[in-house]
Amino acid sequence: MGKSKKNRAAATKQIQLKSQTTAEAFSFGDPVPVLDRRELLDYVECVQMDRWYEPPVSFDGLARTFRAAVHHSSPIAVKCNILTSTYIPHPLLSQQAFSRFVQDYLVFGNAYLEKRTNRFGEVIALEPALAKYTRRGLDLDTYWFVQYGMTTQPYQFTKGSIFHLMEPDINQEIYGLPGYLSAIPSALLNESATLFRRKYYINGSHAGFIMYMTDAAQNQEDVNNLRNAMKSAKGPGNFRNLFMYSPNGKKDGLQIIPLSEVAAKDEFLNIKNVSRDDMMAAHRVPPQMMGIMPNNVGGFGDVEKASRVFVRNELMPLQKRIAEINEWLDEEVVKFEYYGLENNQS
Repeated sequence: MGKSKKNRAAATKQIQLKSQTTAEAFSFGDPVPVLDRRELLDYVECVQMDRWYEPPVSFDGLARTFRAAVHHSSPIAVKCNILTSTYIPHPLLSQQAFSRFVQDYLVFGNAYLEKRTNRFGEVIALEPALAKYTRRGLDLDTYWFVQYGMTTQPYQFTKGSIFHLMEPDINQEIYGLPGYLSAIPSALLNESATLFRRKYYINGSHAGFIMYMTDAAQNQEDVNNLRNAMKSAKGPGNFRNLFMYSPNGKKDGLQIIPLSEVAAKDEFLNIKNVSRDDMMAAHRVPPQMMGIMPNNVGGFGDVEKASRVFVRNELMPLQKRIAEINEWLDEEVVKFEYYGLENNQS
């Protein structure tokens, strides 16, 4: 009787506990885009700061994003190298100065050349001003170099001495914006995936595995010997074969649980490939010109034909834009030679 009463009491208690527990459901909500309020800046346009306008996007952010992903910096380097190689150096504008000017234009969508003159008003040199720190004045005819430091303060360029080449923006006319802005989230995603995999690889190579032993037939001396054998195989990635004899052991008495499984469920390769395609679509540079290995058997096609089409459709319009310097200076300073794959130098 005593046992039956206890069983009935325990059953009653379990029924009460079950009646108190209720089903609970929750959700994480709908996906919210990170840039859903970016359109507010279209109304703000360029903010007035002191005696100049600030650009609509952070130029410091564009500079840091430049090297965030290899498929973002490589197309810019390809365009800059081809334009620099076809540029004919001029006494007023050296090839190195031209390369800096082109790189600023491709990264920031803005490029500036400062006209330096002698006491007689004659032009003696054209020097690029860093687009990251150059700002346009409130009257839109003056320019400022804004870089704060221990020994530097903002200063104004001589009026009329700055040539401003910019990629037009649809929301304002003060600054230009680069055409790859839509690919920045993909570049940052590509960088995040690489950093995550790098940390995962470093940590995983040290993590090894967990040895789970439940066999009661083992004594403490055997466990200690096995522990010493495992400790002797130190170092990331090192592995040694171990022999263990357990005559009365069970099938699951000794289990190995790895901590660094290959299937990490992070979709690393898919993220890298999709983000790479986004960046390449934004820059419009053939993949074979950036050293990308094809995944298919047929490859990417004839690299010579692809390079010629690329130069005709992408770089020749850039050459026309850069040649606007000649109209501003009223002198033919910028000239380009024909782009050819043959080596004409003997």
